[in-house]
Amino acid sequence: MKNEIAQGLLNSISYIEYRKVVTALLKQGKASGNEQSEDLLHYSFLNETRMNRLDKTLSVPEDIAGQLKSLKKKYTWLVLTEGWCGDAAQINPILFKMASVTNKIELRFVFRDENDGLMNCFLTNGSRSIPKVIILEKSHNDLKASWGPRPEGASNLIKSYKKQYGVVDETAKTELQLWYLHDKGLSTMQELTNLMVHIEELGHQKI
Repeated sequence: MKNEIAQGLLNSISYIEYRKVVTALLKQGKASGNEQSEDLLHYSFLNETRMNRLDKTLSVPEDIAGQLKSLKKKYTWLVLTEGWCGDAAQINPILFKMASVTNKIELRFVFRDENDGLMNCFLTNGSRSIPKVIILEKSHNDLKASWGPRPEGASNLIKSYKKQYGVVDETAKTELQLWYLHDKGLSTMQELTNLMVHIEELGHQKI
């Protein structure tokens, strides 16, 4: 796994660079990733609009910003993602805002389909679900935890829908996007902040 993480870091780009790559692909009529279809392209255009909106409207509450600034160590958040993924479009701007309020987190992105080895180390119930946030302690790139592909409330919504209807269809996707809209990024921020605080507490106990 260490090799896959090291390779992922080498392949990684910033949030701004990630946005530029996805936008450039869309201008060519392409989605990111290995597969190309009308659906993936359609979702990618929708996600571009979502991310533009979230970049303008999202803010990090003061209590969460304070906890992130108070982290003792420095970390890298290495995020597996693709431009067509609806969850990634909702979550990536949140990650960017969180990393922007502290000098303790460096945020890097890698495309899932270009990093098979890394993705296969961080499967969710056997699936290549994204986004996946890989949390590394910066000094030696030690793996501390991973998070994703969704906050708990969003995951529960999809599980419940699938249990009731047997599929995740367009209605489920619409309900999921509405969930994100009402949540305003708070669940993702809280879950990740709690995880970072927990990581530091564990580290302190070992000293």
